[in-house]
Amino acid sequence: MQFHLNGFRTGDPSVSEPATGLAESSSGASLPQEVDVLIVGCGPAGLTLAAQLSAFPEITTRIVEQKPGPLELGQADGIACRTIEMFDAFGFSERVLKESYWVNETVFWKPGASQPDSIIRSGRIQDVEDGLSEFPHVILNQARIHDFFLDVMRRSPSRLEPDYSRRLLDLQVDNTSSHPVTVKLERVDPAHEGEIETVRARYVVGCDGARSAVRKSIGRTLHGDSAQQAWGVMDVLAVTDFPDVRLKALIQSAGEGTIIIIPREGGYLIRIYVELDKLSENERVASRNIGVEHLIAAAQRILRPYTFEVKEVAWWSVYEIGQRLCDKFDDVPADEVERRLPAVFIAGDACHTHSPKAGQGMNVSMQDAFNLGWKLAAVLRGQSPPELLHSYSAERQAIAKELIDFDREWAKMLSAPLKTSESGDGVDPKEVEAYFVRHGRYTAGTETRYTSSILTGEPTHAGLATGLPIGARFHSAPVVRLGDAKPVELGHVAQADGRWRLFAFADRADPSSATSRLRALCDFLADAPSSPIRRHTRPGDDIDSVIDLRAILQQAHRDVAVETLPSLLLPRKGRLGLIDYEKVFCPDLRSGQDIFDARGIDRERGCLVVVRPDQYVANVLPLVDHAALATFFAAFMMPQAPQ
Repeated sequence: MQFHLNGFRTGDPSVSEPATGLAESSSGASLPQEVDVLIVGCGPAGLTLAAQLSAFPEITTRIVEQKPGPLELGQADGIACRTIEMFDAFGFSERVLKESYWVNETVFWKPGASQPDSIIRSGRIQDVEDGLSEFPHVILNQARIHDFFLDVMRRSPSRLEPDYSRRLLDLQVDNTSSHPVTVKLERVDPAHEGEIETVRARYVVGCDGARSAVRKSIGRTLHGDSAQQAWGVMDVLAVTDFPDVRLKALIQSAGEGTIIIIPREGGYLIRIYVELDKLSENERVASRNIGVEHLIAAAQRILRPYTFEVKEVAWWSVYEIGQRLCDKFDDVPADEVERRLPAVFIAGDACHTHSPKAGQGMNVSMQDAFNLGWKLAAVLRGQSPPELLHSYSAERQAIAKELIDFDREWAKMLSAPLKTSESGDGVDPKEVEAYFVRHGRYTAGTETRYTSSILTGEPTHAGLATGLPIGARFHSAPVVRLGDAKPVELGHVAQADGRWRLFAFADRADPSSATSRLRALCDFLADAPSSPIRRHTRPGDDIDSVIDLRAILQQAHRDVAVETLPSLLLPRKGRLGLIDYEKVFCPDLRSGQDIFDARGIDRERGCLVVVRPDQYVANVLPLVDHAALATFFAAFMMPQAPQ
């Protein structure tokens, strides 16, 4: 963690200095008449977006919520490996890892061959494959994730706080205005009940759930259908002799259905998903009058011969499985993309809903917001043209469709009857286990892959870094920081600050030599008029304020002289012109994981890996192809410096 850049200061370094001239942001104050971004909804997507935008005090952001205060008990709990990688960028991954339950292994149970009315363990697997991520798959109450994002907002330069007890009444778009979205909100807190506030915004983002008022206001509809299958879910404290109660367990019975056990944080609490009866056509689960006692009884029947005594129910619910998706995630009709710019966006459950079986809902929702946040910041800060915002719907709608397709197949498999020797119909428990293993990377969140676009290059030079596919998330690996010999994860340098990263993997040559391709790249980036760093950074700003260059050398850290490095890798920054010694890394040879081998880097030529602000690989280029690098950035970033 770096601090003291603009002078020595005491106190908690994670608390940023407040921006000057801040307007009050609290539920007791009135909303400003004009804002840059208005976020509707304090769910996972809304708070991810608010936390990211709070890093930019020059952007006026507000987030409103109909509820009177923060969430106390959440329904979502599964956190994928990829999501914790994102949490690391926000600075609270350690807090999540400390409090959460780690899903290390998953077990599978099925009916016994000789006693089909009793269950037996049929399989046990590692939940996340080795090397997939430096982080585990974990379980933690959604409300705690909200708390962590709220802390990020409070500690930011913006000191952003949600405005609670506001209900959206109306939303209108006038594309001729500088603040085209007019929103009317009704206050529902007792002290101001019935008061109407009118806010004009440059952009509005609806993160207000499956019944989204923002989605309805722009005429979008969730398309899809229900699978006519009811499930129940409960968080309980229970006493049982079932041996795998502290492991994630998928249990299929012969005639009583299926349950999924998810251990919760704290060592005692468990979540149980319970398969209930199939619904008739057009029947809703609410008409069944199912109580928690039905869920407990079903779990007891499925767990036979083991006992299961519930001591306390912390929370429970019943729901129908259904997969629904919007055809677009903004207010611009598909046939008007060339003529109109988006002003209203939707994210999370507002644009895609599905079952919780794969544990992807909260994860994908937060990734929606992470994708949108840096793009809004780039446009509002004048770094990119507003046309960039079309890419949000294009990228995330395709990812949501993949989620819907996966969830439909997985939910169908879990609800299917078991195949027996008498009947060839149904699903074999081994098929379920094999499907789970086969799609492990998907449920870990690491299979997202953006297709070629202005933000994602063609795989022309993909062979230079075979372990870092273009369009996939940047897969971290251990390295040693040259300046202080500290072992670190390379991916952890990427913070949620809107900056692009250039990871320059050096060629074989000594970086101090005249033949070094890395040195030639640094000279180009530092001095050439066409350098994207020079072209897209405002005069007077830190040299890495928009595009952050990091170098990874092939030599061991004790074999490199810091003073011989190119000056761009020892940049002077901040008010005092201090030197940043944290730009250069070497392989962590003691760990046995040389990053050049682990990520398939061409040792002879090296390569340049361009990484987006949301941690996805945008391009892989030769170190010597300076023109291609400049052309790539010029496609979506505007010049900031005189040419």
